[in-house]
Amino acid sequence: MFAHLTPLPADPILGLSALFNADENPKKVDLGVGVYKDAKGRTVILGAVQAAYEHMVANEGTKVYIAPTGWPGFTDACQNLVFGSDLKAALEGQVAAIQTPGGCGALRLGFELVAYATPEATVWVSDPTWANHVPTLKAAGLKHQVYRYYDRETAAVDVDGMMASLEAAKAGDLVLLHGCCHNPTGADLPVEGWQRVVELMLRKGLVPFVDMAYQGFASGLSADAAPVRRVFEAMPEAVLSYSCSKNFGLYRERTGALMVKGQQKDAKAALTTNLAKLARENYSMPPAHGAALVTTIMQNEALKQAWMDELEAMRVRMVGLRASFVDALRPYGLDNRFGAVASQTGMFSLLALTPDEVKRLRADRAIYFPDNGRINVAGMTDANIPYLAESIASLY
Repeated sequence: MFAHLTPLPADPILGLSALFNADENPKKVDLGVGVYKDAKGRTVILGAVQAAYEHMVANEGTKVYIAPTGWPGFTDACQNLVFGSDLKAALEGQVAAIQTPGGCGALRLGFELVAYATPEATVWVSDPTWANHVPTLKAAGLKHQVYRYYDRETAAVDVDGMMASLEAAKAGDLVLLHGCCHNPTGADLPVEGWQRVVELMLRKGLVPFVDMAYQGFASGLSADAAPVRRVFEAMPEAVLSYSCSKNFGLYRERTGALMVKGQQKDAKAALTTNLAKLARENYSMPPAHGAALVTTIMQNEALKQAWMDELEAMRVRMVGLRASFVDALRPYGLDNRFGAVASQTGMFSLLALTPDEVKRLRADRAIYFPDNGRINVAGMTDANIPYLAESIASLY
């Protein structure tokens, strides 16, 4: 049965981690794997998360299965973060929410719901998009098309090109949108761009599927949620995958949620039961630990404020790193070439480098990131930024 299988190449990003770990250069820099790191290069447990964990140790009491829809209160907490209490209440009968194994699980379950309900639908994805979007939708049995998004010449979103591409979409197709902190470019749709996308989707009968993996990392919790709220207010149907990996630092806990809006005022029951059925056929029950931590934090005002303060500190640090990186390139006359990094958001940016230049940085300078130029800004530190700038300057 399995004798014909052959080894597959390593994941491009995870493979870089192995190379980085084996590199003995004392100046080596890892800008590859997408996890937040502090000024010492560590991915630490947030203080609010640790406090919630200690509360759980003292009070949990059982490890029995939780319901397919998730830990009690978790999806309510996620909806409050994304929609705010007023919109959540307004959409009460139309939106179903279910806990999932991470943001990836939310994406997969959302795609499976689409494939189950409308198998002929096409998913339109940005060029470029996160590396696992297309494999995940394909695994769910869906097909995809690409819409123009990022202009490498201007290092900004090509809104006109995006609109032109989506004119080819047909009614019932999905448009996969990044809620904020676009991965891999760091270039987000401007406010007027979101409005144009919503108008186009309404006119053509398209369905938005928003991937929200970095709420709080761009401009703050409420500001980052504003485009999503606009979409869910305006569109008769909408899908949203939500991840707690980055903003709560719960990477290994695989904590996420899927939210689906139906056009009927009583759509919630049908959507919830169908999602639970698909989940049961896939992974049966979701993991409890990460969702319990999030719920504990969100239901305790002191812990919630502590978490919000920690999240804001992470966001501000990344904004500062972006500015420092561009400043460090200024003496080499490269601040204009890479200046867009300072105005982009979140953990990622695409550097204006060729694959050959990226490979030279890896071989000669022990600086590790994928060949497409995507860097994890959080891998920078005040200590390594001068080395990064000097290394990039050495290419020219």
